Amino acid sequence: MLPTLRQLQYLKLLSEHGSFSRAAEAAHVSQPALSSGVQELERVLGAPVVERTRGNVQLTAVGAEACRRAEDVLARTEDLVEAARNAGKPLSGRLRLGIIPTVAPFLLPATLPRLKDAYPALRLFIREDLTPRLIAGLKAGQLDCAVIALPYDAPGIEHARIGDDEILAVAPVGHALAAAGDIQPGALKAEDLILLEDGHCLRDQALAGIEMEAPRGEDVFAATSLHTLVQMISSGLGVSFLPAMAVRAGLADDKGVVIRHFAAEAPRREIVVAWRSGSSRAAEARLLAEAMRLD
Repeated sequence: MLPTLRQLQYLKLLSEHGSFSRAAEAAHVSQPALSSGVQELERVLGAPVVERTRGNVQLTAVGAEACRRAEDVLARTEDLVEAARNAGKPLSGRLRLGIIPTVAPFLLPATLPRLKDAYPALRLFIREDLTPRLIAGLKAGQLDCAVIALPYDAPGIEHARIGDDEILAVAPVGHALAAAGDIQPGALKAEDLILLEDGHCLRDQALAGIEMEAPRGEDVFAATSLHTLVQMISSGLGVSFLPAMAVRAGLADDKGVVIRHFAAEAPRREIVVAWRSGSSRAAEARLLAEAMRLD
């Protein structure tokens, strides 16, 4: 006997919600029905999958491994259903798209109108989040594809290119780096840097591109968004990096900041549409990347 998809779904919901009552609510079934399904799964597997304590549910080692595999099975099943529904109709129906916050405000306004014109039957559900959580969402089947920036190490993920995005330096007016001309190697000092918070891949890509270590210490300024970053720089708190797509979109149209290119080979990031290896939406993800190509 094999586990049913319903039993695997119950296990996944238990893992996500941490209680039988909340998992049952999410599954739209009664709590006894969900509990019975989990017990049947345990009989099939021949081992407990959850530890039941008052007010708390914890997956066992067997349960955690079963849940990890269940996520893949359920994601592929959802792919199958979507592929069958939209057979012969590329980029139609529901598409769950993730996108990183250092790309979303600048790429989406320029590309969504033409995407809608080209594929009027497409229903996009967009989630903005940091790269690690988007990758996790792809692997768990919570997202169909995601717009991320490379380089980023993500085994089990494939991608199609949207285009390159140069990374530029931004400094406050009056700063030495604001002088006319490109920024020479070594001119940027770690102690002057303001960076995005940990988790933003732009931070690591910019530093790697100019072969520079991130500043350390509790007194290092960190911004939550590119908009906040520009405000901090305009106030004279330090210097940082901005993606060219943000500059083109007008983010740096602030009298208090100056944009400069790097004199050496400019650091760049590659913007791509990514999807889970083996996904039936791979062809559509490639079409999406083509429709969102940077000019």
